[in-house]
Amino acid sequence: MKMSEIKKRYHNKWLLIEVSKYDSEYNIKEGKVLANSPFKSEIYRALLNYTGKNLAIEYVGELPKEMAVLL
Repeated sequence: MKMSEIKKRYHNKWLLIEVSKYDSEYNIKEGKVLANSPFKSEIYRALLNYTGKNLAIEYVGELPKEMAVLL
C-alpha cells in the first residue's frame, strides 16, 4: 500500500510497517501495515512478533503539543 493511502486510513495512529519501498531520502513510499494502535507501547509489543523483516514504526497524524520527538 502506498504511504499516502496508509496516512489516510490510519490517521492519528502508531503503525508498525513492513517497508517494501523507500525514496532516495529513505522516506517510506510503500509498505504493509502489520499493526496499528493509538498507543505506541502496543506497537512495540507487536514488534516482538516480527523478525527478519524491514520494519518501521511511524506515527501518522499531528503529534500532541505535549509530545517531544528525539531524532
